Amino acid sequence: MKRTLIKTLAMTLMTGACTTAFAAQPATVRVDYYHSCNADSEMFSLHQVVIEPLPWPGHPDKPIDTLGLGHFLFQVEDPESGEVLFSRGFSSIFQEWQHTGEAREMNRTFHESVRFPRPDRPVRLRILKRNDHQEFDSAWTADIDVDDMLTVREHAPAPAPVLDIHVSGDPARKVDIAIVGDGYTSEEAGKFESDARRLTDYLFSVEPFKARAGDFNVRAISPPATRSGTNRPSNGTFRHSPSGTTYDAFRSERYILAFDNPGMRSIIQHLPYEFVFIIANSETYGGGGIYRLYSTVAVDSDWANYLFVHEFGHHFAALADEYYTSDAVYEASGERPEPWELNVTALNDPESLKWKAHVHENTPLPTPWPKAEFEAFQQENQARRRQLRAENRPESEMNQLFRDEQAWVNDLFSQHPESNTLIGAFEGANYAATGYYRSEMNCLMFTRHDRFCRVCSDAIEAVIDQYSE
Repeated sequence: MKRTLIKTLAMTLMTGACTTAFAAQPATVRVDYYHSCNADSEMFSLHQVVIEPLPWPGHPDKPIDTLGLGHFLFQVEDPESGEVLFSRGFSSIFQEWQHTGEAREMNRTFHESVRFPRPDRPVRLRILKRNDHQEFDSAWTADIDVDDMLTVREHAPAPAPVLDIHVSGDPARKVDIAIVGDGYTSEEAGKFESDARRLTDYLFSVEPFKARAGDFNVRAISPPATRSGTNRPSNGTFRHSPSGTTYDAFRSERYILAFDNPGMRSIIQHLPYEFVFIIANSETYGGGGIYRLYSTVAVDSDWANYLFVHEFGHHFAALADEYYTSDAVYEASGERPEPWELNVTALNDPESLKWKAHVHENTPLPTPWPKAEFEAFQQENQARRRQLRAENRPESEMNQLFRDEQAWVNDLFSQHPESNTLIGAFEGANYAATGYYRSEMNCLMFTRHDRFCRVCSDAIEAVIDQYSE
């Protein structure tokens, strides 16, 4: 008889109203490890094995990843037969850092975690990484015996009340999101709840999340901060954060990441979760998103609603950025491998375009659009943006710059209705002006638009299906 990882257990770990909902689920195992080295090499080191306080929130009948997303893939295997018992794709901070200039000059270590339902026997954890051909190669293995006496089993209590923001049913049959507050003092607990509800409401106003809202649970928690606000070294704002949340990640002024993985896990382990959103109590435009790690947003930015959904697109469905006129632009040099992300393509083989089913037979590939006009405008616009930050101008001026930018883009695209409704291959995506293509002229992953393109929507729905009934 084929053995599976999911084993029905009578759980006694839970207290309170959630006990009944979780009773049939196994415990949650978390393996913490260190991911180290530099641009040319990497290594993994086991830190600890943890049994989290709450039962496994995942669907008991969907243990195997069917999406094929992420820079990495982890598998839980039977060490005797090699049978894969559980798997999930993911991406990491280390992988992003590995492509920075700093990684060519020094070694660094990042703390990471993977989670899976408790097995009924010792297992082998295998982490695989994509090679240059976008195929997965084994990178590290560790034998895991959850019954070992050194497994962590006891935890500090939750640092704050857990709030039910949007609860649709049993976590095992829903997509479970944990919202974490950063930089909210105890006096701002009401603001945190209001912010969490506002952003959740906006998420479920955008398709396809709107139509699938019943497939989600959203809960929230905010450890009280000693001082209001989020760490931002570039302007001298220094704050302690239990999750290590900060602006200026990798020295990019608007990039918000959380670098204290153990601290973050000690907070969110008190909520059923599969996806995490950190809301920073700040008005300065910023955010970030890493597939199946977390996404972040500056909650008081005028663009918080847009950023919340855009960054969640990265975290939830591994959507690539489709914009390319920021300082991260680089030019294509020769043929590139096809990206694994579902919403961008190198168009090396137009006959095998990954979203070909949506493309009309008469649509040219590549697909014409007013690219030269767009780039000329953005060159001036980005220069003005850099000037505003360099002069530390009020955030209201940056917000106005963004409003003017989007109004100009909307007007430009409205003048080209023949392209505005097409699904094709529009050059300029994935931070590259040439060599990468997106499926539609506009999308929430390209400009500060208010909707996802069809290809992004399909990718999001596929993830919802992986985690819900």
